[in-house]
Amino acid sequence: MIRCLETAVNELETPRDLSFDLFFFFFFFKAGAVSDTMLVTAYLAIVFLIVLCVALELTARRLTPPHSAPTAVANPAFRRFQSVFLRAYLLALWADWLQGPYLYKLYRHYSFLESQIAILYVCGLASCVLFAPISGWLPQALGRRQTCLLFCLSYSACCLTKLSRDYFVLIVGRVLGGLSTSLLSTTFEAWYVHRHVDVHDFPKEWIPSTFTKAATWNHGLAVGAGLVANLLAEWLHLGPVAPFLLAVPCLGCCGWVVLTDWGKEEAEGGTGVDKQTLFLGTPNGGVTRLSAKARFSRSCHEGLRCLLSDRRVMLLGGVQALFESVLYIFVFLWTPVLDPHGPPLGIVFSCLMAASMAGSSLYRLATSTRYHLQPGHVLCLAVLMAFFSFFMLTFSTAPGQPRPHESFVAFLLLEMASGLYFPAVSFLQGRVIPEEKRAGVLAWFRLPLHLLACLGLLALHGEVSGTGGGEGGGGTRHMFGGCAMMMLAALMAVVSLFTLGRNDTDLKLEGNKGEGEMF
Repeated sequence: MIRCLETAVNELETPRDLSFDLFFFFFFFKAGAVSDTMLVTAYLAIVFLIVLCVALELTARRLTPPHSAPTAVANPAFRRFQSVFLRAYLLALWADWLQGPYLYKLYRHYSFLESQIAILYVCGLASCVLFAPISGWLPQALGRRQTCLLFCLSYSACCLTKLSRDYFVLIVGRVLGGLSTSLLSTTFEAWYVHRHVDVHDFPKEWIPSTFTKAATWNHGLAVGAGLVANLLAEWLHLGPVAPFLLAVPCLGCCGWVVLTDWGKEEAEGGTGVDKQTLFLGTPNGGVTRLSAKARFSRSCHEGLRCLLSDRRVMLLGGVQALFESVLYIFVFLWTPVLDPHGPPLGIVFSCLMAASMAGSSLYRLATSTRYHLQPGHVLCLAVLMAFFSFFMLTFSTAPGQPRPHESFVAFLLLEMASGLYFPAVSFLQGRVIPEEKRAGVLAWFRLPLHLLACLGLLALHGEVSGTGGGEGGGGTRHMFGGCAMMMLAALMAVVSLFTLGRNDTDLKLEGNKGEGEMF
């Protein structure tokens, strides 16, 4: 009997079996440890970033002067009009942000491969390209308020398609999402500017005060949306579709405000005469009002002519196309890179948005009269930070040797770079592109931007094996390497832009002209 037991023990404890058992023990122990540390890291990061954002915002407010004149703040009619606009606009932004943290996770939850998910994202980007011209034409054809109502309906339908596991239905949802995103970026602003200038006849100098307030709220809403989405999807175990369902009543409230409050605003103030309507002379000396289609066509034609005639505009468009296209690729890749390691995706999303908010506050500090940096300096810094983050990601996503903590830090750095980038490039666009041609030029800017993002995702679709980004193959790593090269090209375009306009006062802030050159 004893001999039989000794034989059995010897058979179980051969070196091969021990090494096999030890491999699985250490593998699962390490995987669990990484998952737990990513969980702790995400929660510590969100606390730190929120404190950092509050500190930077308070410091920026103390060092930077207010954007609006005191009369704008004291004018009760303006404040009432601003409040009516912001109630609807912020609800729309809140519904949009709720859909950010768990979109990729939802598709994986429905058991789609990464290559199939890439096609879904491409459909969304392609629809943005197709609907961008229509989003500029619809407010003129249907009316601005009616187009905002169309946005609420289309985005609600987009969210409801997420209840289906059918691939074709999800593609339709992505197309509706592309239409809704295009409308959100143009229609609400068009309604506000028209009412502000053409109906109420408020000074144009008061417009930035409204959009500065909206931008501040937008950052806070983005951070809060990640926390609420995490609460629904993970803490309450309602699944990744829950944030999309919450967005539907938010869009319904937005539509109700547009229908009632905006309708009352239009009834009291009248429709007004659009001062930006174009007129052409007739042979008999009269004028004829251009149709919405003719105005849109004329805007695109003048935008293209401005783009081709001014090298500064061309270089700035190149920077925008390169930088923002890699951000679209990042939006697709951050979840498959981090999700296999078990972080709470809603908290990670809030961390990313808080890092972007910190970057925006750092821009205001850097360009204040205390630090005297020009927007060109900040833009160059943002591109360099983005390059360094993608350079880090090419190593942290090596197949078989993922380093999720380094990837998380690189993603935070990229979002902080985007927070620096957007106000800097917005300032330069306002200085380089004439106001009457800006809409047409920016429409042409968005075309290569979305095309580059689509090509990147299609290239990734050809390489991934469906086992998770950064885990099963080199497709993700190669894509991050390509993004790093695109950032080098963007950096060359930035240097060329400010070498061309070395002494161009249009590219400088008035209060920061202590230096004679940009670099």
